[in-house]
Amino acid sequence: MKLADRMQYYRLPGVSIAFFDHGQIVWSQSYGVADKQTGRPVTPETLFQAGSISKPIASLGALTLVESGRLKLDENVNDELTSLPENEFTADQKVTLRRILSHNGGVSVHGFAGYELTQPVPSVVQILDGAKPANSPPVRVEAVPGSVWSYSGGGIMIMQLMMMEATGKSFPALMHDLVLSPIGMSHSTYEEPLPLSLRSDAAHGYGPNGDPVPGGFHVYPEMAAAGLWATPSDLALAAIEVQNEYAGTSHKVLSQALAKEMLTHQKDNWGLGFELEKPGATPRFDHFGVNDGFVSVVEAYRDKGQGIVIMTNGQQGEKLITEILRAVAHEYAWPDFQPAQRALIKLDPASLKNLVGTYDQTDPDGQDKLTITIRNGHPYIAGSYSVGTTYHFTISEPVELLPETQQQYFTLLTGDTSFRFEKTDQGTVERCIVVSGANQREARKINH
Repeated sequence: MKLADRMQYYRLPGVSIAFFDHGQIVWSQSYGVADKQTGRPVTPETLFQAGSISKPIASLGALTLVESGRLKLDENVNDELTSLPENEFTADQKVTLRRILSHNGGVSVHGFAGYELTQPVPSVVQILDGAKPANSPPVRVEAVPGSVWSYSGGGIMIMQLMMMEATGKSFPALMHDLVLSPIGMSHSTYEEPLPLSLRSDAAHGYGPNGDPVPGGFHVYPEMAAAGLWATPSDLALAAIEVQNEYAGTSHKVLSQALAKEMLTHQKDNWGLGFELEKPGATPRFDHFGVNDGFVSVVEAYRDKGQGIVIMTNGQQGEKLITEILRAVAHEYAWPDFQPAQRALIKLDPASLKNLVGTYDQTDPDGQDKLTITIRNGHPYIAGSYSVGTTYHFTISEPVELLPETQQQYFTLLTGDTSFRFEKTDQGTVERCIVVSGANQREARKINH
């Protein structure tokens, strides 16, 4: 398949990629346009919103402050702040920076929607309190700290305030001095909104159908959680630095001891800021980033020195990113991201009618619904769904469901995700279980 054809299929205007190996960026490529209205092309210097990749880069800054003694990794964050109300969940266990960085602090608020350029922007304290003009709920402790893994952008905002109060600096200035400048990330900034002087180098974001984000992009005052603007090459330099610090061959940001702590499993498959490999797999650290109109990923092998950064300015970027990762994994013989091989079975066409209908995941926004139809004797699926607590997907155009068993199906579009249809004792399909790895979510049939 040609990349240009796949970009068109996913309505993705632009893609930028940097591949690195043993401390060097081996190649970088850019494709498509940064702005559909002007036709301005994507270049290796084009800035993209990094989304949640902001978190592990910000984590480097927080750990630098731990190393200098200005922050504590394992003490109650309320020893430094009074912004997180204590409650019954914090009676015995406390929210700590270590737990925030590994998403097991029991803290609420998964992510943030951002603000249009014309909208008022809240302060960090207003974001934490859920006070106007913040468009997100208050950040609170909702589970016993340390008891469960639950992804929390709200926790990262607590970290942002801690870093600012510990240094007396603005977050963009702090991150420039602690991380971006030492690593050489000269095309990156946490400044929000993006300064006018940099906007001519910035990509505009586009929705799942290719519609432009109003104003080009949203503003994210939640800087540590979602506010980083960067290029793939700059993020590659950050990943290379983490690899080198882990190996003890560099100390631009962290000591080897703290870099090893960062890439040690803390809770489930998470280190301090990065997601890590599953037990028994080749050591790897990564993070996805999704902002309105932008999707990106950084993938890096801890010991072999290889990795890749892919940034897109379209909401369906994750689907193309998955395809690019498969191609790169094939080319460089990576142990991960290889195409899955599945055996198909033949179905009785009469049994397919039982699948037809709309299935609802009952998400808070009421948006996660899947619709199954039959075309020319084959089942097709379209709609939106979530897997676990982290990833949300949209299948904008119906795609064929391919049968592995009489009950379980997959598509060529959705990677390792399977759709398992379960029946009542009377033989009627009543729900669809969306399965991806260890994660699964139920969607109940609401009409036929």
